Amino acid sequence: MNPRILSSARPLPVRLRETSWRLALASLAMAGAACSSGDGIEANVKPSFVGDVVITAYDGSSDDLLTAGLGRTGLASPVPPTVSSPPIAGELRRLAIYTNYRALLDMTAAGGYGVFYGPNVDASGVAGTGEGRIGGIEAIAYADDGSGRQNVTLMVQVPNTFNPAAPCMITATSSGSRGVYGAIATGEWGLKRGCAVAYTDKGTGAAPHDLQANTVARIDGTRGDAAAVGTAAHFRAPITEAQRASFNAVTPNRLAFKHAHSQQNPEKDWGTHTLQAVQFAFWVLNEQYGRVLPNGLREAAIRPGNTVVIASSISNGGGAALAAAELDRAGLIDGVAVSEPQIQMPAGAPVQVQRGATTLATVARPLYDYTTQANLLQICASQAPSVAGAPGSAFIVPAWAAARCAALASRGLVSGATLAERAEDALARLQAYGWEPEAAILHASHAAFEIASAVSVTYANAHSRASVTDNLCGYSFAAADGTGAVIPANAAQVAAMFSTGNGVPPQASPNVQLINNNSVGVPLRDAFSFSPSSGVQDYNADGAACLRDLLTGTTAAASALRAGIAETTRSGRLGGKPTLIVHGRADALVPVSHTSRPYAALSRSVDPDSRLSYIEVTNAQHFDGFIGLPTILPGYDTRYVPLHVYLNRALDAVYAHLTAGAALPASQVVRTVPRGGTPGAAPALAPANLPPIATTPVPADAITFSGGTIRVPD
Repeated sequence: MNPRILSSARPLPVRLRETSWRLALASLAMAGAACSSGDGIEANVKPSFVGDVVITAYDGSSDDLLTAGLGRTGLASPVPPTVSSPPIAGELRRLAIYTNYRALLDMTAAGGYGVFYGPNVDASGVAGTGEGRIGGIEAIAYADDGSGRQNVTLMVQVPNTFNPAAPCMITATSSGSRGVYGAIATGEWGLKRGCAVAYTDKGTGAAPHDLQANTVARIDGTRGDAAAVGTAAHFRAPITEAQRASFNAVTPNRLAFKHAHSQQNPEKDWGTHTLQAVQFAFWVLNEQYGRVLPNGLREAAIRPGNTVVIASSISNGGGAALAAAELDRAGLIDGVAVSEPQIQMPAGAPVQVQRGATTLATVARPLYDYTTQANLLQICASQAPSVAGAPGSAFIVPAWAAARCAALASRGLVSGATLAERAEDALARLQAYGWEPEAAILHASHAAFEIASAVSVTYANAHSRASVTDNLCGYSFAAADGTGAVIPANAAQVAAMFSTGNGVPPQASPNVQLINNNSVGVPLRDAFSFSPSSGVQDYNADGAACLRDLLTGTTAAASALRAGIAETTRSGRLGGKPTLIVHGRADALVPVSHTSRPYAALSRSVDPDSRLSYIEVTNAQHFDGFIGLPTILPGYDTRYVPLHVYLNRALDAVYAHLTAGAALPASQVVRTVPRGGTPGAAPALAPANLPPIATTPVPADAITFSGGTIRVPD
């Protein structure tokens, strides 16, 4: 590899041409992208929001853009790459790519890896025998407002096969709360086609501020003392030394995470960060391929007008892509292809969702609303006889779950005299609140892995701009031992968390857990804790109720939270950009009736030039990676197909539309075929399991729109 650092000096003032691109950049405070010589030639000038840039070349053999040198075989290995103590930047990068790629995909051959997707599968979908390494350059830098507190990571990968005569680009904003490599599996599509890939961590990230040791991560994941690293820190909790000392004295060994504790509500800016990644990518491309002008600058010959740009990613990253497309007034983005987007609907959106003959009563709620509802009810619902034996149910402690049902009953949140009645009522309430019937079997695994509690706590802090010292609703993050007691974080694990973390505790590896500071006696891991109101272990019913109450309460934190949610809503106005959204019908994390369905209806009603198509995939859910855990979650493999295949197909369709004029597929339900067989040992995925997205669906599969109503066939 061959790294080089480019100066962070601000560009000299330049005269901007009066084009829509330049005007929009000015409105976004992105001035300095290019300058004109007056004869139509533009000089390439680094955007003003970009700091120091490190560009590294990878040979495609010993190391590469897609697999960090591991190749198809290394990515599939259950043994992660090792790191030194302390780890160096290249080791952390390799481990980050390994961890993030595997986290989002089913890595088993029977589940499709190496056959339908993976480094060895070429751009046309044909599986080969190679390792799929891709050489090229990788540029990385912070975007910041000058304060040194934002430090949003931007990254651009340019494969050696990039053709400056026919340039193309996709975005791959990180999914979840992950770091900048958090959507590497989406970037794979672009790299294989010779497209540049513009990444951003969107103001989130996996590496915490260890408040006890007072260490933070740099942009490359290496760690140092917070005071010494200073404004080069990816994230440093915005508290004074006196506040840190006081906090440590009362609640020692805690960790602060950027998404939860930056006090910037980063989701409000996810669209802007994605557009910044695109701007950074154009600058990088022209630094590499532009001819040298007499003034010593490079020519900005690769521009939005001659480059195909597709905004893409999954989950939170997919929502960021849609947000970017809405904000884009400069023609930076030509099309959109996203999967299972977490998109926040505006309050009171005038939309309706019909499934079959039924108009659904509860739709288009914000993430915090439906997630805190799940956090309350899923544990109890997991005990319903109708979902007995669901994947993940073995990890739930029945007595604690029964106590949660009792706590809900005492609050009037479920009905029934017996555990079975209460659990079935909780399950029914989840369905009435917007979850599809197909998601019922998934609540147990989500509850067992504490997914809703993790998201609820993170977003409660983020939306309300709470400080880590606030311990909002009694929650904090720390390592815990086998009894649930707080312990000092393992230094080696913290040193690698840039690579191994997901930005949203709890996570078993590395060991970082949700802590209930209010547990009776001493703080304990949330799942193990004792609720003060009852003195029993009920998966912290008190904490779940507190988080839910923030949605409607009158406290300052509740008011701040609602204001923060309002900052994150989207409009549906995509400016006529050709857009494909694919989403799994069974999604239990980001339910379709709160996100993609109503967003599609809104966009089609408010955007007179809308070219949005919504593709709903049966037998698909949010976590493809769970399908690849047959020994841990048997039953995912028999029931679900990989949604990732349909994201790739959506990207294919949008690219073909933009480059060859191919017709976009119409909105439709794609009816896949589960693999079936024995849970944990399902037969191999076959083409028959994954029917194509039809250009024109049969009437029984067509999704239709009228006014603000979307009609989805059963």
